Amino acid sequence: MGITTLGETPRTPKNLHGGYDHSIFILVQSLITLLFLLVVLVVYYLNIKDARKIGHEREQGNQPHNFKQTVRYVLDYKFAYAMLSIPAIGILFFTVLPIIFMILIAFTNYSAPKHIPPAMLVDWVGFDTFKNLLALKTWSHTFYGILTWTIIWAILSTVTTYFGGMLVALLINQKGIKFKGMWRTLLILPYAIPQLISLLVMRNMFNGEFGPINQYLQYFGLGTLPWLTDPFWAKVTVIIVNMWVGIPVSMLLIMGVLTTIPRDMYEAAEVDGASGYQKFKIVTLPMILFTTAPTLIAQFAGNINNFNMIFLLTEGNPVKGDYQYAGATDLLVTWLYKLTLSQNKYNMASAVGIIIFVIIASFSIYNYRRTKSFKEEDMIQ
Repeated sequence: MGITTLGETPRTPKNLHGGYDHSIFILVQSLITLLFLLVVLVVYYLNIKDARKIGHEREQGNQPHNFKQTVRYVLDYKFAYAMLSIPAIGILFFTVLPIIFMILIAFTNYSAPKHIPPAMLVDWVGFDTFKNLLALKTWSHTFYGILTWTIIWAILSTVTTYFGGMLVALLINQKGIKFKGMWRTLLILPYAIPQLISLLVMRNMFNGEFGPINQYLQYFGLGTLPWLTDPFWAKVTVIIVNMWVGIPVSMLLIMGVLTTIPRDMYEAAEVDGASGYQKFKIVTLPMILFTTAPTLIAQFAGNINNFNMIFLLTEGNPVKGDYQYAGATDLLVTWLYKLTLSQNKYNMASAVGIIIFVIIASFSIYNYRRTKSFKEEDMIQ
């Protein structure tokens, strides 16, 4: 049970106190059993391997280690392996097991209202969940719409914060700029304040009814804007607020890179008659991109899963009538959250989670391997 079936006896008024199957408990218990069996098999294999080694030593006339000598050998030569095995087992049961559980849920019909245990059982359905998500119009329209916005959001939020931080860092690093420490401190404040507070404050500032931003627009004779209630302006708002929160991070990163660029490279460019723009194009920009390319890829992957920015600022709203349990600013990760905690569509949420992983892993691995920093590290090795 757990491999071929997830239970056969649902809970009824006649067996409220026992004698019924809980599909999810069966699945979790089966996974724990399989992982425990895997650990036992690995230990058994290592014991057999060690026994063969000892037998070979005895055949050669060598005296094998006793228990005390074995312990001393492990502490002296295999201490790292012994200590690493403890967190490895923890990772196996507390990280790998939930991941496998999530993957398996996508191949069941675990969702409200008809398949929520223990009153109703869960069954294996194969790839039906993915077929519904990608092909069934009621779900596919929502999925492709949110996926499109997620990619657009990830690109715009990464580009704006990265190049915005680069611009600010270059301005502060210019010769003749006084009070550089004050400017750095002032511009890092949005990052120093907890993001939760910043986003909740921004949510009130962009409120269409009583927000100060619309009040200022009215004061200057301009019309108010539906910052958080119109689909287009809500998307513009989250991009703007993300720049406010994200530019200081890129600024700090790039300022650190600028301090490592050798002055000799600029002097050589000046001797060749390079202008300020040419020095930036030939020296500064390549050095920044070379150093920060892996971080840039990580920022893009992180923005795909930027739950806090969307959920705390807009909660995925405004609502779209033709979407399934989602709003205009929802990302795949916030839609997954709603499907799980609000709608109990666990199988569909699991399928979305798998797709998110595939997108992020594929993009990150492909682009990271194409960066110059990775290629040069590979050549050194």
